[in-house]
Amino acid sequence: MAAPSREERAWVRGAQSGSASALEALFREHWPRAHRAAYLVVQDGAAAEDIAQEAFLAAVRNLDRFDRRRPFGPWLHRIVVNRAIDWARARALRREAGEPLFGEWDGDTEDNVSLGNPIPEDIAGGLRSLSPEHRAVVVLRYLLDYTPGEIAELLDLPRGTVNSRLRRGLDHLEEIIDRRRP
Repeated sequence: MAAPSREERAWVRGAQSGSASALEALFREHWPRAHRAAYLVVQDGAAAEDIAQEAFLAAVRNLDRFDRRRPFGPWLHRIVVNRAIDWARARALRREAGEPLFGEWDGDTEDNVSLGNPIPEDIAGGLRSLSPEHRAVVVLRYLLDYTPGEIAELLDLPRGTVNSRLRRGLDHLEEIIDRRRP
């Protein structure tokens, strides 16, 4: 991962010291990708907003443990994606238990486009069919442009596990997309 910019290091230093303007600058810089990451994993606009906000707050509360020599974005994405995976797992468990799911995707792509996620519906549908773990690595790799090594570091996984999840996720996506196309 690339080193953080001087500006970002200054924002982190300022936020660690309690500067509201530095915190606001970090938020403005990193919110769009954090929100996008959450949305792409959970496929639910309201949940993605909650997850991204909670993750950002968790990051702010733990800034004293953050290493300023590292970029803030990947650290935040780690928190976001882990929370999104947890949320998606809990939703899957509720579905298995037969509980009604509020905010369930209704087939409308408006959320997808309005959140700046112009993903074709067949791909978005395929992503929804992946397990949260597979969806997370596919999103991080192909929609947020992290390398497999960076994903392994972000999710605290062995690189082989990341590669395996990528391969299985892509194979499953291809299978789903092929079945949906005439």
